[in-house]
Amino acid sequence: MKTLALIAAAGRARRFGSDKRHAALADGRALLAATRARAGERFADVRVILRADDRPADLAVPESAVIVSPRADQGLGLSLADAFAALLARDEPARVVAVWLGDMPWVATETVDRLLAEAARDHIVRPTLDGRPGFPVLFGRDLWPALAANDQPDGARAVVARHRRALVEVPVSDPGVLRDVDKPDDIKSL
Repeated sequence: MKTLALIAAAGRARRFGSDKRHAALADGRALLAATRARAGERFADVRVILRADDRPADLAVPESAVIVSPRADQGLGLSLADAFAALLARDEPARVVAVWLGDMPWVATETVDRLLAEAARDHIVRPTLDGRPGFPVLFGRDLWPALAANDQPDGARAVVARHRRALVEVPVSDPGVLRDVDKPDDIKSL
């Protein structure tokens, strides 16, 4: 089954105070580059949602991997809606998309393998850690029209709520499914 990773990286990172996509990790890599590399360990096709005013080269993202979200400033849900609308318009051959946040490079590859094992055209597959939902979340092709039509700013929560029967939750022991970066101290603490 053809799959792809879709990294949401179009936010303004207001709580961070600067463009966190460039923030350096302990190994010297930029946060977004590290997330792309981790996703690339399990997905041959990794796309990145960016804002219209972003310069992909400044973020080390190839133009061919970019999906521009004209409504990025309206929230994650609208960025995802723009991206899924673009995938549908291009008649993307993938059957499953893993929605991954741009500030989450710590997800274990074994976790991704477990999620992929549950993936299907009509499933939403989500990891949970101690009952808390995490990322990446895999959406089968049958759910893409609902994601493209989503008008809620808070990600895909409304879509998941409307399609509870499609939801497959995978309990994991991987803290990387919850670990993200909101403030500079979040990087220092890792």
